[in-house]
Amino acid sequence: QVQLVESGGGLVQAGGSLRLSCAASGRTVSSYAMGWFRQAPGKEREFVAAISRSGGSTYYTDFVKGRFTISRDNAKNTVYLQMNSLKPEDTAVYYCAADPTTRQYSVFTTSYEYDYWGQGTQVTVSS
Repeated sequence: QVQLVESGGGLVQAGGSLRLSCAASGRTVSSYAMGWFRQAPGKEREFVAAISRSGGSTYYTDFVKGRFTISRDNAKNTVYLQMNSLKPEDTAVYYCAADPTTRQYSVFTTSYEYDYWGQGTQVTVSS
């Protein structure tokens, strides 16, 4: 099994940037398709971005396209979410998740497709 630990969250002003990291242990992250989700207070968890095992495929939800970038460094066993032009509505707890798919180029956008989750990191964007 893989254990996931997110970091990099914090308080930032609107228009600012943060880079979230998701460090994997127990198994190599290259064995998993990875995703980022977020949950704001009083709202359901929602999909943000996903990346395939190979890194060759990525997918974003509409409200982060052009602002967020998901990437992976398999040598460092880490997945990243670069967040630029942050808005107050991006405020949420951000979670990374891992899917043990055998498919190298598939991405997954629903939470039930992921087997492993981190504990989350808080991102707060002030106006």
